[in-house]
Amino acid sequence: MQRRWPWTLRTLAGLAVLGVLAAAACGTYRPQDIRPGMSEAEAAALLGRPTGRYPGPNGQTRVEFATGPYGRVTWMLDLDASGQVIGAPHQVLNEASFSWIQQNARDHDAKWLLYHLGRPGEVMRLGWIGGQVWSWRYPTFDCLWFQVTVNDDGSLRDAGGYGIDPRCDAPSDRRR
Repeated sequence: MQRRWPWTLRTLAGLAVLGVLAAAACGTYRPQDIRPGMSEAEAAALLGRPTGRYPGPNGQTRVEFATGPYGRVTWMLDLDASGQVIGAPHQVLNEASFSWIQQNARDHDAKWLLYHLGRPGEVMRLGWIGGQVWSWRYPTFDCLWFQVTVNDDGSLRDAGGYGIDPRCDAPSDRRR
């Protein structure tokens, strides 16, 4: 007599197969396999679909691959004018990048910030004060995010700072 799998095992097996297929469709996220000279399509096969494109100097393009839970990882990949990879991808959401931004943000604008950090995880409007606060989550055990205030004209109001990620802050209005 042939034995059949219970419906729960069949369901779990089906979900596992779907997960593998979804991961394959989104790229394998293997930045260590990216080599100079590869085409953008070859790199995208390893990193997934690009989430942003920013013009650089000398006809270069910086391609953003924002990944990870809550957008905590953003790989940037530089391409030459012909679309070939010119260097290894680098993860830009880290304290070294944020420190560099703080030191060099003077006289720059939102386009410069996007080129170096990619799209923010959240944007908050500042109301009557004007401008926005752009926030980037990053891999940390301290539950912080990096924030920069951007004026309505695109100029940077401040060089950035760290704040508590509200996803980590428990609501204070709980009723007992």
